Amino acid sequence: MCSGSALLFLAMISASAQQVQRNPIVVHATAHTTTPLAFRDMTPVPWHNASRVMPEHDRAPHPHISSVPDAVAQSLTLPLVSTTPGLNFDGITDAQGGGFVPPDTNASVGATQVVETVNVAYSVYDKTTGTQLMAPTNIQTLYAPLGGQCATGNLSDPIATFDKAAGRWLITMIAFNNAFTINDACIAISTSSDATGTFHLYQFSYGMTLPDYPKLGVWPDAYYLTTNSFPLGGAFTGAETCALDRTNMLAGNKAKMICFKRGMADFSLMPADLDGNTAPPAGSPNYQLELATSTTLKLFKFHVNFIVPTKSTFTGPTTLTVAAYSDACVAKGTCIPQPSPGEKLDALGDRLMYRLAYRNFGTHEALVATHSIKGSGTGKAASAVRWYEFRSPGSSPVLFQQGTVGGGTSSVARWMGSIAMDKNGDIALGYSKSSSMLKPSIEYVGRVPTDAPGNMESATLIIAGNGVQTKSFNRWGDYSSMAIDPTDDCTFWYAQEYYKTTGSFNWNTRLTSFKFTTCH
Repeated sequence: MCSGSALLFLAMISASAQQVQRNPIVVHATAHTTTPLAFRDMTPVPWHNASRVMPEHDRAPHPHISSVPDAVAQSLTLPLVSTTPGLNFDGITDAQGGGFVPPDTNASVGATQVVETVNVAYSVYDKTTGTQLMAPTNIQTLYAPLGGQCATGNLSDPIATFDKAAGRWLITMIAFNNAFTINDACIAISTSSDATGTFHLYQFSYGMTLPDYPKLGVWPDAYYLTTNSFPLGGAFTGAETCALDRTNMLAGNKAKMICFKRGMADFSLMPADLDGNTAPPAGSPNYQLELATSTTLKLFKFHVNFIVPTKSTFTGPTTLTVAAYSDACVAKGTCIPQPSPGEKLDALGDRLMYRLAYRNFGTHEALVATHSIKGSGTGKAASAVRWYEFRSPGSSPVLFQQGTVGGGTSSVARWMGSIAMDKNGDIALGYSKSSSMLKPSIEYVGRVPTDAPGNMESATLIIAGNGVQTKSFNRWGDYSSMAIDPTDDCTFWYAQEYYKTTGSFNWNTRLTSFKFTTCH
């Protein structure tokens, strides 16, 4: 039982490594408007991305490699995860989404609706019955009133999330032209809790730099958008993190974003995304996390000041020591097996997976995070899912617990996870699984606070795949999503892709809901 230590793993903080970055870049929206019609009444824009394969830009090889066996690979077998199932149904398919790979499956849940996005479609469902309220529609339809690149260019990397405190939907994508000489962030904020209604629209320019792999965090003082920078779509030059003026954007007013560019040592920063009804302590910065070395993660703090932008700061890193790991698919990037004739799949093991879920319990603050690592053990699984719970990020950050699902004696690869925590501190982690004998399927594990630290209860299958992926450029994901229903603060919603039949560019997506039996 390697992962069940009850000790806190204190963060190792190097004072000399702590830096305060100042003098941010201020970017004003190049366009903003409000849709004249409800989204549901707009004429759908045809699919027109230049390629059916979404661009994949990675930094130069910077693998995290450890020669030490995974010390927190779970060896304790617990009972079946103690959850009550809710809905479990198919979401957007490749044919409904324009047929792009990867789908970048994402979903979030609001007051009465669930929104799912893929490359490059948008659909809305009733969260109680699963009834489709809005058929899959090209997301570019929503941005059409903006004009410019958001209305006419190639779109990629959608994120849909619900701003729980405001009761609004937030939809983000990036837009680019074929030469990557024009690159923009496209932001839509609903004017109500109805995801099929009207939206405030914003376009922010990144100039000739492709802002790849954008990730979003909702925070009381701003929306935080992190990206990886690839000038002209070429070589990686560093991460960038921006705070968007949430207050003015909710009102449909002129808005700006305040940005810090980072060097090449920083890649795929993940911004904290608020869950629950309790806001962070007053004045809390947004926390941002990234993989650092094979034994460390780095934590940063972004404090924004929209009134006096020069007072904004980006501080860090705080170095958090974790159990040693190696990136999944560290050698070639594609190592996830499927039964024949399936191709090897990309695990994206070089980065944290969406989301970095934050919750304030009053007695403590917590962040949960996950990423794919190389499986360690006799099974030699190509990939396993590492997860963490950090506490006290605003004062003295500690690694409260960590564990690895997969590896050990299992030869089944597990990857592309997403993690979240409910109001009771129960944790759920969803992911894909596959092997040379098992077609890619979807399952989740979970734990309650009384379980042994670092351990997850045994998995529940969401859907068994009936097909494998072929000739789709080895792309899978590039992310999934685990969201929390803001109404009861108990119900988890997970969205992931799978295949019903073997083929290329013919994926399906699945949406499922569940909650722990002790959460009411």
